[in-house]
Amino acid sequence: MKTINKVQTAAAGIAVLLALTACGGAATGTSAAGDAKSKTSNTADISEGIQPDPAAVKLLPQSYKDKGELTVAMDLHYPPTTFLADDNVTPIGLNPDIARLVAKKLGLKLKFENTAFDTIVPGIDGGRYDFTVTTMSPTEERLKVMDMVSYVSTGVSVAVAHGNPLNISNDDMCGKNIAVTKGSNAQLKHLPNVSKWTCEEKGKPAINGVTLPNVQEALTQLASKRVDGVLYDTPALVWAAEQQPNTFTVLTPKVDTRSEHVNAIGLKKSSPLTPALQKAVQSILESPEYKKSLDTWGLSGAAITTANLK
Repeated sequence: MKTINKVQTAAAGIAVLLALTACGGAATGTSAAGDAKSKTSNTADISEGIQPDPAAVKLLPQSYKDKGELTVAMDLHYPPTTFLADDNVTPIGLNPDIARLVAKKLGLKLKFENTAFDTIVPGIDGGRYDFTVTTMSPTEERLKVMDMVSYVSTGVSVAVAHGNPLNISNDDMCGKNIAVTKGSNAQLKHLPNVSKWTCEEKGKPAINGVTLPNVQEALTQLASKRVDGVLYDTPALVWAAEQQPNTFTVLTPKVDTRSEHVNAIGLKKSSPLTPALQKAVQSILESPEYKKSLDTWGLSGAAITTANLK
């Protein structure tokens, strides 16, 4: 599978890009748009009133207690899991909710660092950030430098132009230009694998992977017909399709990638923080706030029950 790098912004798709970001909200005149707008303007802290978990605090190294704060790295461009509210300041979505709950369970303050997805792992490894909650899957390469604690399980889907005029299917994207985001499992693993077993092994043209910096850029290029589809996390694509119902269609079912889709919190390999963080995440998974956050962001089917250390 060959990869084509296209990072130019498609001018014809700017309106779509704005509609997919928190500052743009959604198109007016539909109940879905109203619901999305209410979510993107709600900056309430889900961790308000949450008390520290004694078992987690007991495991917290003294150096973190003395510092009193955790720094979390996120790429805040991925609704509905990780993005900015309409005020363009407040991080919202499932991942900011989880990060806030982790800090509260540990009795610490939280500092957000907004950074590009593909710089997060080097930043964790280099000690610039304490942890990340950014819809990241454990991979062999990431696990060489990070401990990872599972907190949710999602999947990936393909978004195409409204009505699917090219008749693309999960099993037939051969020769099509399919956008993926830089540094994601979709780019590094899922698209190459799907291309191999649905196309190349059958003597068909490989899928052309178009690597772009984030999902907004990918969807902008799909709207302007510069790519034929976008392979990305299902919740984000469904969110986009709901806000632009005449622009995108999300293919069903999810893409069979022959692999699991657990997402995990990442922190430096063998970090002294790992035991406390794992205990805090387990406490979150057992809390009503976990279900509330999943339901709010359309992820009710993604719940897990055990915070496994990878």
